[in-house]
Amino acid sequence: MMHFHYSHSHLLCEEVPIAALAEQVATPFYLYSRRTYRENYAQIDQAFGAHPHRICYALKANSNLDLLRDFAAMGAGADVVSVGELKLALRAGIPAHTIVFAGVGKRDDEIIAGLQAGIRSFNVESEAELAVIDDLARQRGESARVALRVNPNIDIHGHPYISTGRSADKFGIELQRTRELLREIHAMKNVKLVGLHSHIGSLITELAPYTEVGKIMAALAQEALALGHELDYVDVGGGLGVIYQNALAVQADTAPVEGLALSPRAVAAQLLPPLADLKCDLIFEPGRALVATSGVLITRVLYVKHSGGKRFVVVDASMTDLIRPSLYNAHHQIVPVHFKNTESEKCEIVGPVCESGDFLAKDRELERVQRGDLLAVMTAGAYGYSLSSNYNARPRPAEVIVEGKDYRISRPRQEVERVWE
Repeated sequence: MMHFHYSHSHLLCEEVPIAALAEQVATPFYLYSRRTYRENYAQIDQAFGAHPHRICYALKANSNLDLLRDFAAMGAGADVVSVGELKLALRAGIPAHTIVFAGVGKRDDEIIAGLQAGIRSFNVESEAELAVIDDLARQRGESARVALRVNPNIDIHGHPYISTGRSADKFGIELQRTRELLREIHAMKNVKLVGLHSHIGSLITELAPYTEVGKIMAALAQEALALGHELDYVDVGGGLGVIYQNALAVQADTAPVEGLALSPRAVAAQLLPPLADLKCDLIFEPGRALVATSGVLITRVLYVKHSGGKRFVVVDASMTDLIRPSLYNAHHQIVPVHFKNTESEKCEIVGPVCESGDFLAKDRELERVQRGDLLAVMTAGAYGYSLSSNYNARPRPAEVIVEGKDYRISRPRQEVERVWE
């Protein structure tokens, strides 16, 4: 459930009125519902039932340390793509043996860091990378645990920037070449094949891609087992989509709503049957599905202006705080923190950054607002703060976590003096 709702026309995060919170914390700031992301984790974890599995949280979605500690306490592993994410996961208490290291461009020092930490494995994305891992492990007198990331050429029918499983994408190894490597890897003395991996993209809203990837990975795993490999896991990636448009009903009183685009049980029902006979773990790597619906970006209206027949609502949040709309025209519902039930008008919601691409919404219906009003950018818990920047020497926003009637500042707003350090 997404625990943001209206009570007497005021938007609450769990039981905390957001307007009152904004009097204590300077806008813009990110606000997370702990209850939401914990419930999301439990729902996805329970969907796989008794089948041996591990939920490996994709840190790229949101690497807030308090969130990571919560996921660690709930039993999560981690999907990391850099040495920074690896260190964050370890610092949060996620055991090294539950961490998988993905990414098409692992540097030598990152591979060595993974070996030193004793991670579960490297998800290998190319023959060249496999050779480098073999050589670095040889130099250290070790055997590196690896999984081959297969590119199954599955189209999720999403934005090209978040599609990762088509043959034209940079990720993974083509299916036929993966089959050949299952044989060739036997000759490599310092790597051990322990898994197979695939991640076909993000924001998946159809069940069919999961059906396809389950069948492909099961068949490939059977080939690997027939060749004498002892597989520890099959990793089917993540990508479970969330609801961005009309995520929240804007009215005087509402109740928490479901925020995922697909039922985790329905996804598991597609993945598990073809993999059921394999005596190895299933790894699922949700990122967005765990945290997107748990977060909002709170921003304050600075000015309302009219130009060229358009109405511009200028707010204090910008593309430096949430770049998704500018980066690939992503849609985030934007709602008033205090619902006044006034006449709505079409407007552009823009930030202060000196770029025409600095907008949060275009041609959006929004009730009339004035200077000082608060707005909430919904479903912003994933790829919000983690993609923020200091462009225009703007400090990064604070992150606040709510639990019930209480809140705490998880990460304070960056001091202006620290921007250029």
